[in-house]
Amino acid sequence: MIEKFLQNKVVPVAVLNGKEETEETLSCLLQGGINAIEITYRTAYAGEAIEYASKNYPQILTGAGTVTTKQQAKDAIKKGAKFIVGPGFSCKVAKVCKKAGVLYVPGVVTPTEIMAAKDMGLKLLKFFPFSNFGGEKTVKALAGPFPDVKFMITGGIDGSNFTEFLKIKNVVSIGGSWMLKGDKQEKLAKISEITEKLKEI
Repeated sequence: MIEKFLQNKVVPVAVLNGKEETEETLSCLLQGGINAIEITYRTAYAGEAIEYASKNYPQILTGAGTVTTKQQAKDAIKKGAKFIVGPGFSCKVAKVCKKAGVLYVPGVVTPTEIMAAKDMGLKLLKFFPFSNFGGEKTVKALAGPFPDVKFMITGGIDGSNFTEFLKIKNVVSIGGSWMLKGDKQEKLAKISEITEKLKEI
């Protein structure tokens, strides 16, 4: 699954509140050329959105985000999530994902957190929040002691700068919610623009 995840340089982060919003978001992604989504557990509808996406849009790699407990992880996996993303690292969530054979991408900031994740066999991590904790300089510095670790970065990234950050050696993807804001036409325009910019990297 990690190989499939790495095929996606941009992973949109979605906060979804209902079926209509979920359908619109997924259709915009598919039409615009992005094939992954992280549906966050920031709303009561998250589990249903993950299940809807998994069943109706199998072309899109659907994952769960803002997962902070093992129960959320179990629920997301049961609903069809193919990867789990957390704002921080949790041993309990890591164990649930390992048992289910599902990719876990925990959030980290410090070397200590990275070492804890590596002890669980994880080498693809989320650096979050990117802009608040040193951004590019910090991520580049972490390549020294952790040459085998790769990062998905989120926080403070938008359409004007994401391509530059994807050029960092130990960054494999970026996440963000900026491309999912606005009405349907605005979303589609942003997603299509991202797809075109990715061709230039």
